[in-house]
Amino acid sequence: MQGNFNSLIQDSRPVVVDFHALWCGPCRVQSPILKEVAAELGEQIRVIKIDVDQNPEIAGRYGIQGVPTLMIFRNGAVQYKQAGVHHKAQLVNLIHKTLG
Repeated sequence: MQGNFNSLIQDSRPVVVDFHALWCGPCRVQSPILKEVAAELGEQIRVIKIDVDQNPEIAGRYGIQGVPTLMIFRNGAVQYKQAGVHHKAQLVNLIHKTLG
């Protein structure tokens, strides 16, 4: 996943990365919200999910200490990083700011 992840975040579109874990209750709340956002914004964004238990090297590189943590990348650069559940309107606003 490491090499693939590096190429995915290089996209010129905003890439929303959901760092999550299967055992995490709030992560199960975040997942359907991300699906709604992805459906609404379509090809404007890309959403990927990273299981921190299966990808500890990626989580460690970005200092992920709690799940869910959402990060937004654009052209490989971190545009946003915050732990906790994000509501749909909040997330759409963040993405629109990133689209600039």
